[in-house]
Amino acid sequence: MTTTTRRKVGIAGAIVGAASAGVAAAALAKRYAVGRIRLRPDPEASEPFGELGGTQATLTTSDGVALHVEIDGPEERRSSGGESESSDANEPRSGRDHEHDAPLTIVFCHGYCLNLESWHYQRRDLRENHRLVLWDQRSHGRSQRAEAEDSTIDRLGDDLAELIAEFVPGPCVLVGHSMGGMTIMALADRHPELFGEKIRGVALIATSAGKLAEITLGLPAMLSKAVHKIAPSTISMLGRRGALIDKTRHAGSDIAFLITRYVGFGDSGNVSPTLVDFAESMIRQTPTEVFADFYPALMNHDKLSALHVLDPVPTAILVGDKDWLTPPDHSRAIAAALPRAQFTEVPDTSHLIQLERPGVVNDALCDLIKQVEV
Repeated sequence: MTTTTRRKVGIAGAIVGAASAGVAAAALAKRYAVGRIRLRPDPEASEPFGELGGTQATLTTSDGVALHVEIDGPEERRSSGGESESSDANEPRSGRDHEHDAPLTIVFCHGYCLNLESWHYQRRDLRENHRLVLWDQRSHGRSQRAEAEDSTIDRLGDDLAELIAEFVPGPCVLVGHSMGGMTIMALADRHPELFGEKIRGVALIATSAGKLAEITLGLPAMLSKAVHKIAPSTISMLGRRGALIDKTRHAGSDIAFLITRYVGFGDSGNVSPTLVDFAESMIRQTPTEVFADFYPALMNHDKLSALHVLDPVPTAILVGDKDWLTPPDHSRAIAAALPRAQFTEVPDTSHLIQLERPGVVNDALCDLIKQVEV
Protein backbone atom coordinates (compact mmCIF):
# COMPACT_ATOMS: atom_id res chain seq x y z
CA MET A 1 0.00 0.00 0.00
CA THR A 2 1.43 3.36 -1.03
CA THR A 3 1.83 6.27 1.33
CA THR A 4 -0.93 8.15 -0.50
CA THR A 5 -3.30 5.19 -0.23
CA ARG A 6 -2.57 4.75 3.46
CA ARG A 7 -3.23 8.44 4.00
CA LYS A 8 -6.61 8.21 2.22
CA VAL A 9 -7.58 5.11 4.20
CA GLY A 10 -6.57 6.89 7.39
CA ILE A 11 -8.63 9.95 6.54
CA ALA A 12 -11.63 7.80 5.60
CA GLY A 13 -11.27 5.86 8.83
CA ALA A 14 -11.13 9.08 10.81
CA ILE A 15 -14.30 10.36 9.10
CA VAL A 16 -16.15 7.09 9.72
CA GLY A 17 -14.93 7.07 13.30
CA ALA A 18 -16.01 10.66 13.86
CA ALA A 19 -19.41 9.98 12.30
CA SER A 20 -19.86 6.87 14.43
CA ALA A 21 -18.87 8.82 17.51
CA GLY A 22 -21.36 11.54 16.56
CA VAL A 23 -24.17 9.01 16.13
CA ALA A 24 -23.25 7.36 19.41
CA ALA A 25 -23.15 10.73 21.17
CA ALA A 26 -26.54 11.69 19.74
CA ALA A 27 -28.02 8.36 20.82
CA LEU A 28 -26.53 8.77 24.30
CA ALA A 29 -27.89 12.32 24.56
CA LYS A 30 -31.32 11.14 23.43
CA ARG A 31 -31.36 8.34 26.00
CA TYR A 32 -30.17 10.74 28.67
CA ALA A 33 -32.96 13.22 27.83
CA VAL A 34 -35.65 10.53 27.84
CA GLY A 35 -34.21 9.01 30.99
CA ARG A 36 -34.31 12.34 32.81
CA ILE A 37 -37.95 12.86 31.83
CA ARG A 38 -38.95 9.36 32.89
CA LEU A 39 -37.26 9.76 36.29
CA ARG A 40 -39.47 12.72 37.18
CA PRO A 41 -42.42 12.26 39.55
CA ASP A 42 -45.34 10.82 37.58
CA PRO A 43 -48.71 11.60 39.19
CA GLU A 44 -50.51 10.07 36.19
CA ALA A 45 -48.79 6.68 36.39
CA SER A 46 -51.99 4.99 37.60
CA GLU A 47 -54.43 6.99 35.44
CA PRO A 48 -56.60 4.53 33.44
CA PHE A 49 -55.87 5.96 30.00
CA GLY A 50 -57.87 4.19 27.31
CA GLU A 51 -59.94 2.27 29.83
CA LEU A 52 -63.07 4.42 30.19
CA GLY A 53 -65.85 2.42 28.62
CA GLY A 54 -69.26 3.41 27.33
CA THR A 55 -71.85 2.07 24.95
CA GLN A 56 -70.23 1.32 21.61
CA ALA A 57 -72.04 1.97 18.36
CA THR A 58 -71.38 2.20 14.65
CA LEU A 59 -72.43 4.89 12.20
CA THR A 60 -72.27 3.99 8.52
CA THR A 61 -71.94 7.24 6.61
CA SER A 62 -73.70 8.10 3.37
CA ASP A 63 -70.54 7.16 1.46
CA GLY A 64 -70.26 3.80 3.21
CA VAL A 65 -67.58 4.38 5.85
CA ALA A 66 -68.16 2.74 9.25
CA LEU A 67 -67.41 5.16 12.10
CA HIS A 68 -66.76 4.05 15.66
CA VAL A 69 -68.93 5.89 18.20
CA GLU A 70 -69.15 5.73 22.00
CA ILE A 71 -72.00 7.09 24.13
CA ASP A 72 -71.37 7.80 27.80
CA GLY A 73 -73.12 9.53 30.66
CA PRO A 74 -75.46 8.89 33.60
CA GLU A 75 -78.12 7.02 31.60
CA GLU A 76 -75.59 4.81 29.86
CA ARG A 77 -73.91 3.97 33.16
CA ARG A 78 -77.23 3.15 34.83
CA SER A 79 -78.26 0.91 31.94
CA SER A 80 -75.03 -1.06 32.33
CA GLY A 81 -75.54 -1.58 36.06
CA GLY A 82 -73.43 1.37 37.18
CA GLU A 83 -70.23 0.01 35.66
CA SER A 84 -68.19 1.78 33.02
CA GLU A 85 -68.43 -1.30 30.80
CA SER A 86 -70.58 -4.40 30.57
CA SER A 87 -71.00 -7.19 28.05
CA ASP A 88 -74.03 -5.37 26.66
CA ALA A 89 -72.23 -2.03 26.63
CA ASN A 90 -69.62 -3.39 24.26
CA GLU A 91 -72.12 -4.53 21.66
CA PRO A 92 -72.47 -2.10 18.72
CA ARG A 93 -75.95 -0.59 18.66
CA SER A 94 -77.84 1.91 16.59
CA GLY A 95 -78.11 5.48 17.79
CA ARG A 96 -81.89 5.13 17.76
CA ASP A 97 -81.56 2.77 20.72
CA HIS A 98 -80.52 5.82 22.77
CA GLU A 99 -83.37 8.23 22.16
CA HIS A 100 -84.08 8.56 25.86
CA ASP A 101 -84.72 11.97 27.33
CA ALA A 102 -81.40 13.80 26.86
CA PRO A 103 -81.72 17.51 27.52
CA LEU A 104 -78.19 18.18 26.27
CA THR A 105 -75.51 16.06 24.59
CA ILE A 106 -71.82 16.99 24.45
CA VAL A 107 -70.22 15.82 21.18
CA PHE A 108 -66.42 15.51 21.09
CA CYS A 109 -64.45 15.72 17.83
CA HIS A 110 -60.78 14.74 18.12
CA GLY A 111 -57.73 15.99 16.25
CA TYR A 112 -55.44 14.86 13.43
CA CYS A 113 -53.68 11.53 14.08
CA LEU A 114 -55.49 11.12 17.42
CA ASN A 115 -58.69 9.31 18.40
CA LEU A 116 -61.59 9.67 20.83
CA GLU A 117 -59.37 8.59 23.74
CA SER A 118 -57.69 12.01 23.52
CA TRP A 119 -60.72 13.30 25.45
CA HIS A 120 -59.87 11.08 28.44
CA TYR A 121 -59.96 13.78 31.13
CA GLN A 122 -63.05 15.47 29.73
CA ARG A 123 -64.88 12.16 29.59
CA ARG A 124 -63.73 11.21 33.08
CA ASP A 125 -64.94 14.44 34.66
CA LEU A 126 -68.13 15.12 32.69
CA ARG A 127 -69.65 11.65 32.30
CA GLU A 128 -71.28 11.65 35.74
CA ASN A 129 -73.59 14.54 34.92
CA HIS A 130 -73.75 14.85 31.13
CA ARG A 131 -74.58 12.71 28.13
CA LEU A 132 -71.49 12.42 25.94
CA VAL A 133 -70.99 11.27 22.36
CA LEU A 134 -67.41 10.60 21.27
CA TRP A 135 -66.36 9.33 17.85
CA ASP A 136 -63.30 8.36 15.87
CA GLN A 137 -63.16 10.46 12.73
CA ARG A 138 -62.87 8.50 9.49
CA SER A 139 -59.58 6.62 9.09
CA HIS A 140 -58.67 7.31 12.73
CA GLY A 141 -58.91 5.10 15.81
CA ARG A 142 -61.38 2.25 15.33
CA SER A 143 -63.20 3.83 12.40
CA GLN A 144 -62.92 2.44 8.89
CA ARG A 145 -60.27 3.70 6.50
CA ALA A 146 -61.54 6.04 3.80
CA GLU A 147 -60.13 6.58 0.34
CA ALA A 148 -57.64 9.42 -0.06
CA GLU A 149 -60.08 11.43 -2.18
CA ASP A 150 -62.65 11.22 0.63
CA SER A 151 -60.19 12.40 3.29
CA THR A 152 -61.29 16.04 3.33
CA ILE A 153 -62.42 18.50 5.97
CA ASP A 154 -65.73 19.02 4.17
CA ARG A 155 -66.41 15.28 4.29
CA LEU A 156 -65.65 15.31 8.03
CA GLY A 157 -68.25 18.07 8.39
CA ASP A 158 -70.81 15.89 6.61
CA ASP A 159 -69.86 12.95 8.86
CA LEU A 160 -70.54 15.13 11.90
CA ALA A 161 -73.95 16.15 10.51
CA GLU A 162 -74.86 12.47 10.07
CA LEU A 163 -73.55 11.64 13.56
CA ILE A 164 -75.75 14.35 15.09
CA ALA A 165 -78.80 13.12 13.16
CA GLU A 166 -78.26 9.57 14.39
CA PHE A 167 -77.03 9.96 17.96
CA VAL A 168 -78.24 13.33 19.24
CA PRO A 169 -82.00 13.34 19.83
CA GLY A 170 -82.00 16.76 21.53
CA PRO A 171 -79.82 19.89 21.63
CA CYS A 172 -76.05 19.60 21.82
CA VAL A 173 -72.73 21.33 22.42
CA LEU A 174 -69.90 20.58 19.98
CA VAL A 175 -66.30 20.37 21.21
CA GLY A 176 -63.47 20.16 18.68
CA HIS A 177 -59.71 19.94 19.09
CA SER A 178 -57.37 20.78 16.19
CA MET A 179 -58.79 18.98 13.12
CA GLY A 180 -61.95 18.38 15.17
CA GLY A 181 -62.44 22.14 15.37
CA MET A 182 -62.06 22.31 11.60
CA THR A 183 -64.72 19.60 11.32
CA ILE A 184 -67.09 21.86 13.24
CA MET A 185 -66.26 24.79 10.94
CA ALA A 186 -66.96 22.60 7.90
CA LEU A 187 -70.29 21.67 9.47
CA ALA A 188 -71.08 25.37 9.90
CA ASP A 189 -70.18 25.99 6.26
CA ARG A 190 -72.23 23.10 4.87
CA HIS A 191 -75.08 22.83 7.40
CA PRO A 192 -75.59 26.29 8.93
CA GLU A 193 -79.23 25.52 9.74
CA LEU A 194 -78.11 23.26 12.61
CA PHE A 195 -76.63 26.11 14.64
CA GLY A 196 -79.05 27.73 17.05
CA GLU A 197 -81.87 25.30 17.77
CA LYS A 198 -79.95 22.03 17.51
CA ILE A 199 -76.38 23.12 18.23
CA ARG A 200 -76.52 25.40 21.27
CA GLY A 201 -72.82 25.92 21.96
CA VAL A 202 -69.34 25.32 20.51
CA ALA A 203 -65.84 24.92 21.95
CA LEU A 204 -62.89 25.34 19.57
CA ILE A 205 -59.67 24.09 21.13
CA ALA A 206 -56.19 24.55 19.60
CA THR A 207 -57.54 24.85 16.07
CA SER A 208 -57.42 27.07 13.00
CA ALA A 209 -59.77 28.57 10.43
CA GLY A 210 -57.06 28.41 7.74
CA LYS A 211 -53.57 29.33 6.51
CA LEU A 212 -51.87 26.43 8.25
CA ALA A 213 -49.40 26.33 5.37
CA GLU A 214 -47.96 29.58 6.74
CA ILE A 215 -47.09 28.42 10.27
CA THR A 216 -43.40 28.55 11.19
CA LEU A 217 -43.29 25.55 13.56
CA GLY A 218 -41.03 27.71 15.70
CA LEU A 219 -38.39 27.77 12.94
CA PRO A 220 -36.65 30.80 11.42
CA ALA A 221 -38.61 32.24 8.49
CA MET A 222 -36.30 31.00 5.70
CA LEU A 223 -36.08 27.49 7.14
CA SER A 224 -39.85 27.39 7.67
CA LYS A 225 -40.44 28.30 4.01
CA ALA A 226 -38.07 25.54 2.92
CA VAL A 227 -39.86 23.00 5.12
CA HIS A 228 -43.27 23.96 3.70
CA LYS A 229 -41.89 23.79 0.17
CA ILE A 230 -40.68 20.22 0.46
CA ALA A 231 -43.33 18.93 2.89
CA PRO A 232 -46.10 18.04 0.36
CA SER A 233 -43.89 15.88 -1.85
CA THR A 234 -42.14 14.33 1.13
CA ILE A 235 -45.39 13.43 2.88
CA SER A 236 -46.85 12.10 -0.37
CA MET A 237 -43.80 9.86 -0.73
CA LEU A 238 -44.19 8.67 2.87
CA GLY A 239 -47.82 7.85 2.16
CA ARG A 240 -46.87 5.69 -0.83
CA ARG A 241 -44.47 3.76 1.40
CA GLY A 242 -46.78 3.82 4.41
CA ALA A 243 -47.12 0.08 4.89
CA LEU A 244 -43.34 -0.32 5.01
CA ILE A 245 -42.88 2.63 7.35
CA ASP A 246 -45.60 1.41 9.71
CA LYS A 247 -43.69 -1.84 10.28
CA THR A 248 -41.04 0.20 12.07
CA ARG A 249 -43.59 2.12 14.17
CA HIS A 250 -45.13 -0.83 15.98
CA ALA A 251 -43.20 -0.01 19.15
CA GLY A 252 -42.59 3.39 20.67
CA SER A 253 -39.14 4.94 20.30
CA ASP A 254 -37.17 7.48 22.28
CA ILE A 255 -37.28 9.87 19.32
CA ALA A 256 -41.07 9.63 19.03
CA PHE A 257 -41.36 10.18 22.78
CA LEU A 258 -39.20 13.32 22.64
CA ILE A 259 -41.02 14.76 19.62
CA THR A 260 -44.40 14.22 21.29
CA ARG A 261 -43.13 15.69 24.55
CA TYR A 262 -41.69 18.86 23.05
CA VAL A 263 -44.23 19.50 20.28
CA GLY A 264 -47.41 18.33 21.97
CA PHE A 265 -46.78 19.75 25.44
CA GLY A 266 -45.57 23.07 26.81
CA ASP A 267 -42.67 24.30 28.92
CA SER A 268 -43.75 22.88 32.24
CA GLY A 269 -41.28 20.35 33.61
CA ASN A 270 -44.09 18.44 35.27
CA VAL A 271 -45.60 16.73 32.23
CA SER A 272 -46.26 13.10 33.08
CA PRO A 273 -44.15 10.56 31.12
CA THR A 274 -47.16 8.22 31.20
CA LEU A 275 -49.26 10.95 29.59
CA VAL A 276 -46.62 11.51 26.89
CA ASP A 277 -46.56 7.77 26.18
CA PHE A 278 -50.35 7.75 25.92
CA ALA A 279 -50.37 10.61 23.43
CA GLU A 280 -47.52 9.10 21.42
CA SER A 281 -49.30 5.75 21.23
CA MET A 282 -52.37 7.39 19.64
CA ILE A 283 -50.19 9.10 17.04
CA ARG A 284 -48.24 5.89 16.38
CA GLN A 285 -51.44 3.89 15.85
CA THR A 286 -52.50 6.25 13.05
CA PRO A 287 -51.27 4.72 9.75
CA THR A 288 -48.74 6.77 7.79
CA GLU A 289 -51.06 6.67 4.77
CA VAL A 290 -53.79 8.38 6.83
CA PHE A 291 -51.31 11.05 7.93
CA ALA A 292 -50.47 11.64 4.26
CA ASP A 293 -54.09 11.49 3.03
CA PHE A 294 -55.32 14.24 5.36
CA TYR A 295 -52.28 16.52 5.14
CA PRO A 296 -53.41 18.36 1.95
CA ALA A 297 -56.87 18.90 3.44
CA LEU A 298 -55.37 20.54 6.52
CA MET A 299 -53.07 22.77 4.49
CA ASN A 300 -55.94 23.86 2.20
CA HIS A 301 -58.46 24.35 5.01
CA ASP A 302 -60.08 27.80 4.90
CA LYS A 303 -63.33 28.35 6.78
CA LEU A 304 -62.90 31.88 8.10
CA SER A 305 -65.92 32.98 6.06
CA ALA A 306 -68.09 30.33 7.76
CA LEU A 307 -67.39 31.46 11.32
CA HIS A 308 -70.29 33.92 11.35
CA VAL A 309 -72.59 30.89 11.56
CA LEU A 310 -71.29 30.31 15.10
CA ASP A 311 -71.99 33.87 16.21
CA PRO A 312 -75.53 33.23 17.54
CA VAL A 313 -74.39 30.45 19.90
CA PRO A 314 -72.11 30.67 22.95
CA THR A 315 -68.57 29.83 21.87
CA ALA A 316 -65.40 29.12 23.84
CA ILE A 317 -61.97 29.37 22.17
CA LEU A 318 -58.90 27.95 23.93
CA VAL A 319 -55.26 27.73 22.86
CA GLY A 320 -51.89 27.19 24.50
CA ASP A 321 -49.42 30.05 24.16
CA LYS A 322 -46.66 27.57 23.15
CA ASP A 323 -48.69 25.83 20.44
CA TRP A 324 -46.50 25.44 17.34
CA LEU A 325 -49.02 23.43 15.31
CA THR A 326 -52.03 25.76 15.53
CA PRO A 327 -50.41 28.91 16.93
CA PRO A 328 -52.27 31.40 19.14
CA ASP A 329 -52.61 33.85 16.23
CA HIS A 330 -54.96 31.39 14.55
CA SER A 331 -57.23 31.26 17.60
CA ARG A 332 -57.06 35.06 17.90
CA ALA A 333 -58.25 35.30 14.29
CA ILE A 334 -61.22 33.09 15.16
CA ALA A 335 -61.94 35.23 18.24
CA ALA A 336 -61.80 38.39 16.11
CA ALA A 337 -64.46 36.91 13.84
CA LEU A 338 -66.56 35.95 16.90
CA PRO A 339 -66.32 38.96 19.22
CA ARG A 340 -68.87 37.51 21.66
CA ALA A 341 -66.83 34.33 22.15
CA GLN A 342 -64.87 33.61 25.31
CA PHE A 343 -61.18 33.49 24.38
CA THR A 344 -58.61 31.87 26.67
CA GLU A 345 -54.87 31.68 26.02
CA VAL A 346 -53.27 29.25 28.45
CA PRO A 347 -49.64 29.95 29.46
CA ASP A 348 -46.83 27.39 29.15
CA THR A 349 -49.11 25.04 27.19
CA SER A 350 -48.87 23.53 23.72
CA HIS A 351 -51.09 21.72 21.25
CA LEU A 352 -52.45 18.87 23.40
CA ILE A 353 -54.06 21.32 25.76
CA GLN A 354 -56.99 19.06 26.72
CA LEU A 355 -54.47 16.52 28.05
CA GLU A 356 -51.91 18.96 29.42
CA ARG A 357 -54.32 21.35 31.16
CA PRO A 358 -57.52 19.32 31.65
CA GLY A 359 -58.65 21.45 34.57
CA VAL A 360 -58.62 24.65 32.51
CA VAL A 361 -60.36 22.98 29.57
CA ASN A 362 -62.98 21.28 31.74
CA ASP A 363 -63.75 24.51 33.61
CA ALA A 364 -64.27 26.28 30.28
CA LEU A 365 -66.56 23.48 29.07
CA CYS A 366 -68.58 23.58 32.29
CA ASP A 367 -68.98 27.35 31.94
CA LEU A 368 -70.10 26.89 28.34
CA ILE A 369 -72.60 24.19 29.32
CA LYS A 370 -74.04 26.45 32.03
CA GLN A 371 -74.57 29.22 29.46
CA VAL A 372 -76.38 26.81 27.17
CA GLU A 373 -78.54 25.31 29.90
CA VAL A 374 -79.80 28.69 31.16
